[in-house]
Amino acid sequence: MYETALSVVIVNYNVKYFLEQCLYSVRAATRGMEVDIYVIDNHSTDGSVEYLRPLFPEVIFIENQENVGFAKANNQAFRICKGEYVLMLNPDTVIGEESLRILICFMDEHPEAGAVGLKMINGNGIFLAESKRAFPTPWVAFCKLFGLSKLFPNSPKYARYSLPYLSPDEQHEVDVLCGAFMLMRHEALEHKVGFLDEDYFMYGEDIDLSYRFIKEGYKNYYIPERMLHYKGESTQKLSYRFLKRFYGAMLIFYRKHYPQSSPLFYVAVKGGVILRAVLTSLSNLFNGKKQTVRHRRVLVICNKESFAEAKQCVRKAFPKSEYINLWDLNEERITAAICRKNQMKSFTDIVFVYPDARFEQMFLLMDIMPNKKLTYHIYNRNNNRLISPGK
Repeated sequence: MYETALSVVIVNYNVKYFLEQCLYSVRAATRGMEVDIYVIDNHSTDGSVEYLRPLFPEVIFIENQENVGFAKANNQAFRICKGEYVLMLNPDTVIGEESLRILICFMDEHPEAGAVGLKMINGNGIFLAESKRAFPTPWVAFCKLFGLSKLFPNSPKYARYSLPYLSPDEQHEVDVLCGAFMLMRHEALEHKVGFLDEDYFMYGEDIDLSYRFIKEGYKNYYIPERMLHYKGESTQKLSYRFLKRFYGAMLIFYRKHYPQSSPLFYVAVKGGVILRAVLTSLSNLFNGKKQTVRHRRVLVICNKESFAEAKQCVRKAFPKSEYINLWDLNEERITAAICRKNQMKSFTDIVFVYPDARFEQMFLLMDIMPNKKLTYHIYNRNNNRLISPGK
């Protein structure tokens, strides 16, 4: 029925270097598979398509003449893609070499699964709560917006939004998966569930789609297979613009799926957004005064013969580095670092060199050693470029 095993769909807007690394990881993860890959560019001004097209001839690039939004851009590819499964993927992500094969095998063995998502970690190795969520019913949204979910993180009654009481290291059936990585059954998407709702310009599309998968009788699964997500909600949550867009999307969701909600609820949501914006603005102001120039202590994980090249790039990126040390993969595996966690705490930055280290090896160390004061970077020898969180 379908021509390929998998279709990968990525919407891009002015993040060409993140997207480049994402495509390298997709290439590694789909090696030997029948796959069609689409990048829909929402009228980027950074020369994304011109830069990436010759590097990735296997990718089908679709260039929009305006920013049509996340939902509409994804739908352009959903209508023409050829895979039995469809992966909706953000450009600021990196996936593991075996992740897609593992998830496709899971979907094959679980015909009731409409969609699956992964364990997302950020550039500090910290688990991203948006990896697994419950539906934002009016009560769930109220608890999140007014801080009850943080006050009672182990309560299914008050903390349902991010499901913190469910272990991120175990498989779970959940309500909502994150649109940064969402592997879906194409037949269900095309013939029963429908594509993304284009009323959402940004945020909320994945919640709406997850809702419709379950409404049509499918199940959504969270699988603790690791991936890296550089940006996303975790880096923008203190922005009033983000809050306004995110909760604006939630209001669309409520009007569509909970039309019986009280008008007072909508007033409460808007009031909560203003309150959160004021509090986070004060927090940003207070924390901003404490920021100082940080002297970096960098550990580069690579083969010895790659160190000089990587070190040169690191010195350019971090001119105030106190020292740059080598973890020689010719002598010790990455996993050996786990036994030396106390020694590793002396570093402020860890730079993985690809392809000396596999993406999955990187994620393993990051997941075991999460630390807000420790930043993980990837130096890619294919393009002599260092990719860092928030850059």
